[in-house]
Amino acid sequence: MLHKYLSKVEFSSYEDFMQNFKVNVPDDFNFGYDIVDAYAAEDPEREAILWTNERGDVRHINYAELKTLSDNAASFFVNLGIERGDCVMLILKRRVEWWVTMVALHKIGAVAIPATHLLTDKDIVYRCQAASIKAIVAVGDQLVLRNVIRARAYCPTLQHCISIGPTVPQRWENFWQGCMMAPRFQSQKGQNSINDNFIMYFTSGTSGEPKMVMHDYSYPLAHIITARYWHNIHDGSLHLTVADTGWAKAVWGKFYGQLISGATIFVYDFEGRFEPDKMLEVIEKFQVTSFCAPPTVYRFMIREDLSKYDLSHLEYCTTAGEALNPSVFEEWKQKTGIMIYESYGQTETTMVLGTYPFVDPRPGSMGLPNPQFPIDALNAHGDSCKPFEHGQLVIRVEEGKPLGLFKDYNNNSELMEQSIRDGWYYTKDIVYRDEDGYYWFVSRADDVIKSSGYRIGPFEVESALMTHPAVVECAITGVPDDVRGMVVKATIVLAPDYVDKADDKLVAELQDHVKAETAPYKYPRIIEFVDELPKTISGKIRRVEIREKDNK
Repeated sequence: MLHKYLSKVEFSSYEDFMQNFKVNVPDDFNFGYDIVDAYAAEDPEREAILWTNERGDVRHINYAELKTLSDNAASFFVNLGIERGDCVMLILKRRVEWWVTMVALHKIGAVAIPATHLLTDKDIVYRCQAASIKAIVAVGDQLVLRNVIRARAYCPTLQHCISIGPTVPQRWENFWQGCMMAPRFQSQKGQNSINDNFIMYFTSGTSGEPKMVMHDYSYPLAHIITARYWHNIHDGSLHLTVADTGWAKAVWGKFYGQLISGATIFVYDFEGRFEPDKMLEVIEKFQVTSFCAPPTVYRFMIREDLSKYDLSHLEYCTTAGEALNPSVFEEWKQKTGIMIYESYGQTETTMVLGTYPFVDPRPGSMGLPNPQFPIDALNAHGDSCKPFEHGQLVIRVEEGKPLGLFKDYNNNSELMEQSIRDGWYYTKDIVYRDEDGYYWFVSRADDVIKSSGYRIGPFEVESALMTHPAVVECAITGVPDDVRGMVVKATIVLAPDYVDKADDKLVAELQDHVKAETAPYKYPRIIEFVDELPKTISGKIRRVEIREKDNK
């Protein structure tokens, strides 16, 4: 399938990759027809999805079945009056129905809005009103159903609530019953333009109300790099990305690029908190070959006795979502023999920076530029940064929208004007690059700490703390100070063996540890021990909440 869309598939070096990588984008590309249905016609028995859950249930879905299921769902939606351009929200956890529904919505031209099951009724109201959502497809979970029911009265555009079961409330549509009763689907292939609205995400809201990020129909093709040249997926790979389907990371690692590249998507459908031992058991049992997870998952997994698990089939490991602490990279490599390849991107983009199979990863670095994105780091004067100079990561848009960059912030022209100006898209992330062109994350622009004339990025201090065995998680923020302007504060979740040792002696030990690991002026003058860090519903640390609490 790759050869249909790439001028060249194999590359001998990063230089070859940058010079010769090119995606051929058809004017009417539609992932539902051109990938799912094309595989169903060419290789119907090829496995698309291998799904399992905590109870040990297993389901194999080949392309013939995925086409049939998505056609039936598309017909069901059309019968309900869902049309091209209508917004449909999916609250489906990791159920198979998420993939079926996504493909169905793509086929009829409706706008898919994946959402996490952690949304409250107020979150649902906000999203329905902001996006004029016409239908919600939800898992038959009591809490999810209750929140949708509570929200429905305040959502005037919401015409249909659909449950996949097992519980289907009154006045709701039954997804599977509707699919079985739907007439034969009439294909709409060729009716969409590549520039049409395709999928929309609400950002996680680390520093304010969630933004609505709209992508067009070219978006899946932009993820070829994600799967083929970052996850290093090949034909026949079994790939597992640890992500809830409510966030953009799911389509990064559990959908578009993986299927285009010929891999089977492995889905581990678990409820509640992540349990590292169970994840390792699943990787061993199903012989997963490619694994991607946020750094937090690796931090917990390296605390397990990895010698108990047969990970010999695991070929490649990747991480994204936040910067990887070098200590985690080294310990994972030591215990498994496998390096972790990082990347960087946003909800507004696909992968912007990455460590590819043909480059050497540098622990803690986001990697090298993706050839789809002309990028730079600009200082406060708007000049290109010199090596090791901190600046804001930007993407050039003067010559047109690069493949993978979002279409717009839906219904928010003011925010678009703030983010795209002078021919650049401003990511609001502070970075630097080394003498070899590798980029390194410093902080979000709002998170930089200015203390006694120094500019301190939280990540470097957090990485230093994470090398101490007492620290499981931490967040670095600035606290106002009359003398220094701001001082560095560390909010720390301790490892179980250290909880009873949370005293002044441990504080001093951690401060000395940071002084030894990085420049002494960066050490945290204030340390607070907490049971957990404030996070968004997507799991990202809300440093803004810590700052607001300290500023009261």
